[in-house]
Amino acid sequence: MKQIFGKGIESLIPNKTNNNKDVPIRQEAIFFVEIEKVKSNPFQPRKEFDSNGLQALSDSIGEYGVLQPLIVTKRSMDVTGGRIVEYQLIAGERRLLASKMTGLKQVPVIIRQSNDKEKLEIALIENVQRSDLNPMEKAEAYKRLEQEFNFGHQEIAKMVGVSRPVISNALRILDLPEEIKQAVRDKRITEGHTRAILMAKEPEKQKDLFSKIVRDGLNVREAEGAAQKLKVWQPKAKTAQFIEDFKHLEQKAKEIFKVKRIKFGTEINKPKLTIYFDSKEEAENLLKGLETREV
Repeated sequence: MKQIFGKGIESLIPNKTNNNKDVPIRQEAIFFVEIEKVKSNPFQPRKEFDSNGLQALSDSIGEYGVLQPLIVTKRSMDVTGGRIVEYQLIAGERRLLASKMTGLKQVPVIIRQSNDKEKLEIALIENVQRSDLNPMEKAEAYKRLEQEFNFGHQEIAKMVGVSRPVISNALRILDLPEEIKQAVRDKRITEGHTRAILMAKEPEKQKDLFSKIVRDGLNVREAEGAAQKLKVWQPKAKTAQFIEDFKHLEQKAKEIFKVKRIKFGTEINKPKLTIYFDSKEEAENLLKGLETREV
């Protein structure tokens, strides 16, 4: 049983609509196949699906049916006693899962010829453009495109409609300790938090900052501030001459500003001066002194 369907994969990718009415739309046949013969896409980047969203889609399918066909490839295999046919999903994972929840015996499909690279591309584009993957799923999908299919960052960026630095920054998440990556998957921290954590270069410092973010409920701005404090100059990592130079500068600054605690350090390879006040009065006295000092 088949029908004629006029939109095809273009309906999955809103950014590729055709505004030229004179160009004929490709006609594609829709087949209804047994749902148990449709196998999940092994290149599907999404690992987790929102249960409430799936239930809502299942309810809709139960009332209206599957309005948008699944995109599949056909596979024939020789087995003992004959030959079997299966269909591997390219796009429409949520519709397949929701259809199974609804109890459908058959689903509408469009059959395509597709290689592994195209399966990953289509699954990635469908998810990124229709329903955002979580940051870890995006990073892992980008990594597969890079490693398995030799895509450069610029090529991946063009494919999903973002800038090259967005892809490069997304991939940096994969360098974080596993417990932090799991927290991203579980939505305990955001992608913005990971950028702050990555400011701390050493894994142990990253774990310390992660623990503080979770324990104290820090927002992204607060996490960035905490990360900057972790980057304050550490004498043991510097040369003896470097230490001596900074000690001299710290003493001189204490005399000039008339405060007890001053710390020189580095941030992004640039010198940084931090002044610690024991009271509001001490800060006010410093400001008054600066106001009366000759420029």
